Amino acid sequence: VGQIFLRLIQMMVVPIVLFSIISGTAGIGDPKKLGSVGVKTIVYFMLTTIIAISVGLFFTNLFQPGAGISLAGEAASFEPTETPSLIEMLIKMFPVNPIEAMANADMLQIIIFALIFGVTLGNMGEKSQLIITLVNDLNDAMISVVNLIMRLAPYGVFALMAQSIASQGAEVLFPMLKYVAVVLGSLFFHAAFVFGLLVALLAKMNPLYFFRNALPALTIGFSTSSSAATLPVTMRVVRDNFGVRNEIGSFIVSLGATVNMNGTALYQGIAALFIAQASGIALTFNQQLTIVATATLAAVGTAGVPAVGIIMLTMVLSSVGLPLEGIGVIMGVDRLLDMFRTAMNILGDISAAVIIGVREDAIDKGRLMEELKITDLLRRGLDVAKGVTEDIGG
Repeated sequence: VGQIFLRLIQMMVVPIVLFSIISGTAGIGDPKKLGSVGVKTIVYFMLTTIIAISVGLFFTNLFQPGAGISLAGEAASFEPTETPSLIEMLIKMFPVNPIEAMANADMLQIIIFALIFGVTLGNMGEKSQLIITLVNDLNDAMISVVNLIMRLAPYGVFALMAQSIASQGAEVLFPMLKYVAVVLGSLFFHAAFVFGLLVALLAKMNPLYFFRNALPALTIGFSTSSSAATLPVTMRVVRDNFGVRNEIGSFIVSLGATVNMNGTALYQGIAALFIAQASGIALTFNQQLTIVATATLAAVGTAGVPAVGIIMLTMVLSSVGLPLEGIGVIMGVDRLLDMFRTAMNILGDISAAVIIGVREDAIDKGRLMEELKITDLLRRGLDVAKGVTEDIGG
């Protein structure tokens, strides 16, 4: 049952990635029409996604959560693919024959082709509407198939986990707890130090104020595990709590639902490296760069795909030749982690709206200043209280 589930997931990776990325990038439209706001938003999402994956890889290399597990079955005797040089890897990202790339499941080549094709369709305007409609319909059909396959997930995951537990017993539990801790710690670090620092430097905003006012959207995202379902709340938070003009804020967070998955991408890096460690495979620096590139590019257009975490993870593992059997080990804790990484995805959308809103002078300063005055008064009150305490202590 576990192997059938994995094969069904593998079956859907190429078509879902191809159609979802073409659909997503074509839906963005002509890059010239996006204007400075659109270009800045996409650049911001791409850069923060790269940083997120790098943070995940750093902490996984540091703490080695997969070192205490030995994957059973095919994964135990798996041989990794040969590592190309960095220059060779960059050249081979661009396909000579896209059909061959699809047949060989060369994920980076498929993603590059889909991005180029999608952007081209977006540039063609009305002439490409029939093709875009067809691609959107095919994407919807692929999503329906994925939904059908995911009904088997409880049985497939149970079978795969049972195989690992039967071969290793309770010894598998501690590394899994360590894995969860590394994922949550990396997400917290990215939120507090990356987004917090970016908001402080680029928006000149108190990070504590930022996190406090973003909390309503994060809470809904955490409980629903869906950025799309949280979109109306996110728009309201950006408009009412941060004073971002509605036409700017709604555009950025809507675009974020299509191209931004900071939390999910961070998780991909950790999960892939965890599976490599559990398989006894040492990934080279170039292979880890491939993970960064694959997860970053895959984030464009696949955010609306159901079970996007497992789809992206299958892509990332395939890109560096890692065994897919490891998916079953981590899927047992995936539901818990999904809530946290969804909140991170939403936090990335909000930070983009606030920062770009400030940089584009698209902030209702009257509303924002009232909030900032309250924050400043609280800070001054704490400073006074601290001074009084020190005087008493002296």
